This record gives sequence, C-alpha cells and structure tokens, in this order.
Amino acid sequence: MIARSTGLFSILLASLMLIASCSPRAGLPELAPATDEQPLYPNIVIIMADDLGWNDVGFNGSEIRTPNLDRLAAEGVVLSRFYAQPTCSPTRAALMTGQSPLRLGVLAPISKNMQNGLPLSERILPQYLKEAGYQTALLGKWHLGGNRRPYHPNSRGFDYFYGNLHGGIGYWDHVHGGGYDLQRNGESLGEEGYVTDLVAAEAVRVIKKRDSARPLFLMASFNAPHLPNEAPEATIASYGDMTDPRRRVHAAMVSEFDAAVGEIVAALEAEDLIDETLIWFLSDNGGLIPAPAPPANLSPEQVMEQLGQRFGVRMTPRFLQFIQVNSTQGGSDNSPFRGGKGSVHEGGVRVPSLVYWRGVLEADREEAFVSVQDVLPTLIDAAGIPHETDPLDGRSAWPAISGAGAVEALGYAVQTHQATDIAYYRYPWKLVLIANTPPRLFNLTEDPGEQDDRAGAYPEQVAVLTAELAALPRGADIALPLQDVVDDPDFFGGEEDRAPWAEQIRD
Repeated sequence: MIARSTGLFSILLASLMLIASCSPRAGLPELAPATDEQPLYPNIVIIMADDLGWNDVGFNGSEIRTPNLDRLAAEGVVLSRFYAQPTCSPTRAALMTGQSPLRLGVLAPISKNMQNGLPLSERILPQYLKEAGYQTALLGKWHLGGNRRPYHPNSRGFDYFYGNLHGGIGYWDHVHGGGYDLQRNGESLGEEGYVTDLVAAEAVRVIKKRDSARPLFLMASFNAPHLPNEAPEATIASYGDMTDPRRRVHAAMVSEFDAAVGEIVAALEAEDLIDETLIWFLSDNGGLIPAPAPPANLSPEQVMEQLGQRFGVRMTPRFLQFIQVNSTQGGSDNSPFRGGKGSVHEGGVRVPSLVYWRGVLEADREEAFVSVQDVLPTLIDAAGIPHETDPLDGRSAWPAISGAGAVEALGYAVQTHQATDIAYYRYPWKLVLIANTPPRLFNLTEDPGEQDDRAGAYPEQVAVLTAELAALPRGADIALPLQDVVDDPDFFGGEEDRAPWAEQIRD
C-alpha cells in the first residue's frame, strides 16, 4: 500500500483505487428429479466470512471466542498458507472459476450500478457440480453482478438463492447503496432480523429440506464481519473488557458468525450428514484495519481537489465520507502480518482457512501454498467427480490436504485496482511492486512479516518473478468508470433512496 507516513491523502488514495470499482419459504424450489444411478458424491459446504482477519479466530491465537471454528480446526486440516485476493469480488470470482482475477478482469469490488459482472463466458463451480447431479444453493452475499438476470446466481448454476446481490449490507436494515438488498430467487423480502442469524437459519432449512437422494452443494457466504459495525447488544457486552469500541463490536460480529457456523454443523449432524460432507471455511480477504490518524494540514476540500486532479474525476463530499468510514472503522487484527484489506501485503491476502471432513481427513496443519483459485479443482478432485474442466489457473491441492502427497507451488498474483500495487508469489518468494517504488522481494518462510527486503541480494530472482508476472494472461477490466462510482458510493446500510435491488433486475 501507499506509505503510512503520507497520512489521510494516501489512505483516501488507496481506498479510491480499490473502490473504483416477504413471506416465509415453504420449502426449496422444485429440483430436477434424482437419477436412478446417482453417484455417491459427498455433500460440499463452503462457509465464507467477509473481512475476517488472520488473528480474528481462536485457532490462530485470537482473544475473540470462536469455539465452533476452533473445533473444526482441531479436528480438520488448517491451511496455514491460504491466500485470497485483497478485496471481495476478485476472491469470489477466483473461487467460482478456478481462474486468476487478472485473467477475468475482476480487479476490484463490483459496484452496485454495474450492468455486467463475472464474465458469462466462464463456467463456474455450481455449474460443474450441477452437471454431476448436485442440488445447489447460495445463501448470503453474491457480489459478482446482479443488475441483469444473466449474471444472477440463479442463472449461473444455483438452484436456490437467498441473500444479497451486491456488497456489504446493514445487518438490521439489509440496505446496500441506498437499496434494500435481501431477496429469495429474485424476489425482494421484507424479513426482519440480524442478517447473520437469517443466513444461518436459511442454511439449516436448506439442509433439512434437501433432496436426500442427491448430494448437496451449499455455499453460506456471510457478510460478517464486514462493515457496518453492528451486532446484538448482549454479544457486544460480552466483550466489555476490550477498550477499543471498534474491536469490541467486531469481536461480537465474529462471535455471531461463529455461532452460525455451529448451527450449520449441528444441522449436518442432526441429519446424519456430517460424515458425508466436506466443509471448507475461508475469509474472502484480510481484515479491515483502521488507518493512521490523518494530518492536520489537509482540509477535506484539499483532499478532494488533489484526488480529483490525480484521477481526473470530480470528487464529492459524500464519496469522501464513504472513504473516511472505510479508513477509520475497521476492527480486525491481521497480526503477525503486515497490512490489511485492500493491501497486497500478507495481512490483506493471507487469511484463515480450513478443510473438514470427518472420517476422511486427519487433524493437521498444512503448510502447502494454497490459493482461492485452487478451491474449484480441489473440490472436484476431492469429490471424485469425473470431469474435464476448462483450462484453469488453479490446481487441485487435495493431495496435500488429504496427506497423499506434496503439490507444486504455482505462481499466484494479487493486485489492487489499476495495478498500482501488485504482488506475485512463487513460494517461498514474493515479489512486491508498489507504484513509484523499487521492486521488493521477500522470503516468506524466513520473513512472513515482510520486513527484510532481499531484492538487492537476489536480483536474478526479481528478474525471474518479474518475467513470470508479465507473462500472465490479463483480461479487460470490467469495472465502471471511476466517476460513476464517485457519484453514487456503495454505502453499507442506511436509509433507502431507491427501489429494492431485486426490483431493478433487467433481462
């Protein structure tokens, strides 16, 4: 990221680069009938947190109480070197496709006003699984395009969708960017309640109402603990010993998420499915952390003027407010790593993750390098599904996870929007390229905190990694023009000023 010493202007600059971008259900929708020869594939459950830091879970040493995740970690395989992308939509795009976000052109959070999304040319995970006979459900956050029906989850392999199409929503009001954003299969809902609880309850219902003759793919994509900082008062009060109010509410949000994980696992156990279910837990990026205190020598008007000149846009006070919220309200802890959400440093992309499959996987802490673009091929391999995947940037990490053998560390790139910051991994080496600064090189085995730049000592390694990075396929950036994002920020929660998003979907 931009050097911390440059203060508020750099904080806002970095944030701007990243952002340039009713009635209760009676049952699951009608699904195609099971075939007589349905293979006995395992159920697959993906549980994704949003903006969860490395040190926000008990099994990584956090003071936050996460007993359900800790139990899965103690009995499953913790992925000690699991890598996401710096922000949400790129991670979700990589998970769904097995491809690099650079290839896909998904380099930043997808704005609520975009009329496109994850390229329709891509075959994605639920489509692979649906072809193998799975029933498929997505609960929670989509954030891969929702304003046109072809980009909607129900058009891309999910039989059932309950959740929000766009970015972070208010936990109680369910609003994103001025529009109500909680729906079921394209129809807006009027449900009340804390959204973490609602998604957990829906997951339990999906598990209970499933077609028992077919395997289930369930993705529970929670908003927690993404901003806004909102949690039940009793849970907040249980962390009264924390002095930082942001950390206290954040901890409560994580605890609510952990309780939701416990409900999902309990439902699988109650239905006698736990031995037949592979569970993969991960965060979509590192935790959001507060920025340094701003300097007193720049007024908001001066910040807006300088940012507007740099990017060729007309800045607005409302957009400045949006960036200030994101720069000051983070409550995560990514220690011992450097940086946080939006950064290509380890704190922004190395995230908590584990794989659990009772009776199949032995408890372990796996040190192999695994990335989010490996999830799709790993799951297909683990399930034993005969397949011919499209050419993928990811590879199956199942041999390492299952203890069957080592896997090669592939090259992996993480990038902020407009390529201002980019990092390239060929483990244990990491090349970091920050705008207007010389290349830096870190050996992550020896220096996971990225404190000892080895570029001067290993110029040949810098040259090799630079060449590999330059050779990666890159698609056209799908993002909206920056001025459109500035004019209508993607606020999380707040008053409604437009129709619900489900009512704005176009064909």
